Amino acid sequence: MSALLRSWIPWRGLGLLVLIAVCISSATPRIVTRLLNPTISSGLPQPTLEAITFHSELNVADLHTDALLWDLDLLKHRSSGHIDIPRLETGRIALQSFTVVTKSPFGQNIRHTSPDSDLITLLTVAQAWPVRTWGNLTERALHQAKKLQRTANNSGGRLTLVQTQNQLTDVLRRREEGDNTIGAILGIEGAHALERDLTQLERLYNAGFRSVGLTHFFDNEVGGSAHGLDKGGLTAFGMKVVTRMEEIGMAIDLAHASPSLINDILGTASQPVLISHTGVKGTCDNERNVGDEALRGVAVTGGLVGIGLWPEAICGDTAADWVQAVQYAVEVAGIDHVGLGSDWDGAVPAIVDASGTIYLVQALLDNGFERDEVRKIMGGNAIRVFRQTLPAP
Repeated sequence: MSALLRSWIPWRGLGLLVLIAVCISSATPRIVTRLLNPTISSGLPQPTLEAITFHSELNVADLHTDALLWDLDLLKHRSSGHIDIPRLETGRIALQSFTVVTKSPFGQNIRHTSPDSDLITLLTVAQAWPVRTWGNLTERALHQAKKLQRTANNSGGRLTLVQTQNQLTDVLRRREEGDNTIGAILGIEGAHALERDLTQLERLYNAGFRSVGLTHFFDNEVGGSAHGLDKGGLTAFGMKVVTRMEEIGMAIDLAHASPSLINDILGTASQPVLISHTGVKGTCDNERNVGDEALRGVAVTGGLVGIGLWPEAICGDTAADWVQAVQYAVEVAGIDHVGLGSDWDGAVPAIVDASGTIYLVQALLDNGFERDEVRKIMGGNAIRVFRQTLPAP
C-alpha cells in the first residue's frame, strides 16, 4: 500500500474538518477546492500518437461530479480542483453528469454515519447562498440547478443542459459537425433532497434533474445507505419515489446505497439503473464499493456502473489501478455495462482531472482493450443508458 493510499483512509473526515475551518474563516471556494480536491497525477502512462488521435475522436461521458457545490466560475480554466469547461473540452467530454449535494453530516465515513448534523449548512452560509437554502434541502438542489443553467446560458453554446432524448441527440450531432459542445445532465445525490415530500420530485424534474441517487452517506426516508446506521432496504415512501421517477424519466442511481436497497431496486426496476461512481469489491473490498451480485444485477437492467478515480474506490493511485477495477467490472457485468464515474470535485483526490482522460484511454489500450471497447467504457455506454432513461420531448 502506497504512502498516499495509507494517508487516504482518514482523508474524507480530515477534509471535512479542513472545510469547516476554512468556511469559518471565510476562505474562498478556490482555496477550499484546492485543499479538498487535489489531483494525484502520478503513475500515468505516456500517451502515444495513436492514442492521442483516437482520443480526439471520442465522445467521453462521466457520470459524477460535485462541482456545483462550490461557487466557482466553471467557464474559466483554473489550476485548483478537477473540473471546468476548458478542461472538459480538453478531455473530450461530450456528456457530464453534474450531481448536487444537499446534506453531509459532520464526521461522515463509509462505515457508520448518523444523519443528525449537517456540514452543508455552513457552506451555504459561507458562500452567501440565498437564505431559503440555509434550512431547506430542496431549495439547495434548486439553487445549484440554477447555477448550472446560468453557466450554460453564459457559455456561448459550449455547455448545453440536456433534459430530453432529442437534446442529447442534438448535442451529439453538433459534435459530429465539429462543435465541441458539452451536454450536462443534472442529478441529485440523496433523495433526502425531497424533504419527505413526493410532490417535490416534480419541482426537481421541472428544474432539469434527470437522475436521483437514492441515498448518500446516511440512511434516509427512501432507503438505507451503505454507510448508514441501519443500512435497510427500500421503504414504502421509497417505492413511491422510484415508481414516479421511472414514470417521468429520471434515472435511478444506486451509488452509496446499502446492499439491501440495491437488491430491492434491482428486483423491481423497469429501466436501466446506474451506480454512478463506485469501486468494486473484487479489487478493493470496502463498504464504499459494490460486489459481484450488484454488478450482475445492474447489467440485467441494461444499466451502467461508473468506476471512480479516487483512491478509496480503486485501492490505489494510478491509472493502472483504475483499469484493474474496470477490467474486473467488465468480466462480471459485461463490456456494455461499465463506464467512468470520476467523482471530480467531490472532496476527494483524483488520479486525473477532467483534462486527463487521455491517460485513461492510454491505460485501457495498454491493458489490451480494443478500440470499440474503449469507446463504450469512455462514453458510449453512458450515452446509450441516458438515451433510454431520458424522457421523450
